[in-house]
Amino acid sequence: MPKMRTHKSTSKRFRVTGKGKLRRTKIGKSHLRRKKKKYVLNMLDDMHVVSDKATKKRVQRLAPYLSKK
Repeated sequence: MPKMRTHKSTSKRFRVTGKGKLRRTKIGKSHLRRKKKKYVLNMLDDMHVVSDKATKKRVQRLAPYLSKK
């Protein structure tokens, strides 16, 4: 059986913690930065834990080797 292909943009957007939780960054950091306040940009730096089961399942299907690094 051949290896499954990893969806590259999914592997760049999501990370897995040591305990196996899925993390993502907030959107809107790179576009129109000069209009945004400094504290808004600082809030966009944070990584957030994904709690939606449908999103977890979709990421697992798109990037099957993400949690095995």
